[in-house]
Amino acid sequence: MCFGLRVDLTVTGFLYLIIVVLQSLIGDFVSSVVVSVIADLCLNYFFVPPIFSFRVSDSSDIWALIAFLVTGLVITRLTTRVHREMQVSERQRREMKLLYELAQRLFALDPREPMLTKSVAHFREVFGLRAGCLYDGMNAELHCDGDSQTGLADRTRAAYLSQQDSDDPASAVFTRVLRAAGNTMGAIGFEGLRDADLTAGPLAELAAAMLERARVFRDASHASAAAQAEVFRGAILDALAHEFKTPLATIVAAAGGLRETGGLRPEQLELAEMAEAEASKLGRLTSRLLRIARLDREEVKPQLELTDVAELVIHLADEYAERWSDRKLSLTKAVTSAEVLADAELLQLALRQLLDNACRYSCAGSAIKIGIDLEDEFVALRVWNQGRPIAASERARIFERFYRGAETRQVAAGSGLGLYVARKIAQAHGGSLDLESDGPLDSEGTSFRLTIPIAKSDSGQAGKTA
Repeated sequence: MCFGLRVDLTVTGFLYLIIVVLQSLIGDFVSSVVVSVIADLCLNYFFVPPIFSFRVSDSSDIWALIAFLVTGLVITRLTTRVHREMQVSERQRREMKLLYELAQRLFALDPREPMLTKSVAHFREVFGLRAGCLYDGMNAELHCDGDSQTGLADRTRAAYLSQQDSDDPASAVFTRVLRAAGNTMGAIGFEGLRDADLTAGPLAELAAAMLERARVFRDASHASAAAQAEVFRGAILDALAHEFKTPLATIVAAAGGLRETGGLRPEQLELAEMAEAEASKLGRLTSRLLRIARLDREEVKPQLELTDVAELVIHLADEYAERWSDRKLSLTKAVTSAEVLADAELLQLALRQLLDNACRYSCAGSAIKIGIDLEDEFVALRVWNQGRPIAASERARIFERFYRGAETRQVAAGSGLGLYVARKIAQAHGGSLDLESDGPLDSEGTSFRLTIPIAKSDSGQAGKTA
């Protein structure tokens, strides 16, 4: 057309550049290069003398053709790159829209329903997957949706066990390991996922968020159930303890009356004294259970008075040595007297808890050691028992409310409140109760250290109320 209209080389070159740009916008780089070369040849053949020949008579025309070809190739390269980036941007925009829709669906799920199973269904529906699988590593549960042709469930489980992501573009199967705070929570697998390089990572993050949400809700539900159960247990404990106290007092009085009447044979007198002693012990235990239950629900408010801790510990050591005669209980004192401002009843309750644990969780014939020492401005009381130490994974939790270690649950029954209440008592006195990693009284075993501030010379007087 340009040749027929007698258009010169310059105008025709610009028109050809327009064709090259348009081709770059709709085609790929190779096709655009071909168009640029053909355009250059057409200019040479039709518009550069001698016409209808690929020879060039003027050297300036040669440079013009070279300049045109270089310009066409540069324009082609730049336009193709922009076109490709536009396509990538459009893909990202489309995938972002799908991710936003998926996130809305996921976080609208009711956690009281089977949330993880529904989550997988949403993953498959929004992204058009053939199948999807989510493996919950915390509960060893697999949640799948869709019809997999490549064993997606096994691949997802294998990814969790190996803790490695895997990509199989040939079958369009992609698996990702789910982590939170450096811990492996599970794995997710996709079959038929498009643009996995753009979406696999964000989808895995959403799946990890859903696993974490399910875990938090599950823990909260368990905590709520445990709290309700503890309320009922506390109410039952209060009722039973009050019901026990009256008949126990009657038994103690009756046994004491029988003993005082005289005329009993020695074996009868021994039975009466035994009944009185055991009923008194049961009464003290009932009172202690009531006190622990109330301290668990209320703030500890000690009635402070000047108390000799050494004397109190000696009394308890003698009592437990007699009660647990099959244990080798010993007392080590670095001081003869250690006066503190304390509620003697509460402090005795905390020490009894430590001594009970030491006796219950040790074997017959094993050693139990009690130590009294001064550390700066504190009296330090240590209770150590021989035996298997507390597992390292449980040491940070033994003072938690209701917590009981796996091994302790098998050895003896309990509520998980003893150490929790004992620490509350120590803290209410301005002290502390801790588990020592290395027992100071021996190289093996379990050692607890309870500290109470030493009474100052200008401190309050006996009978002072905190």
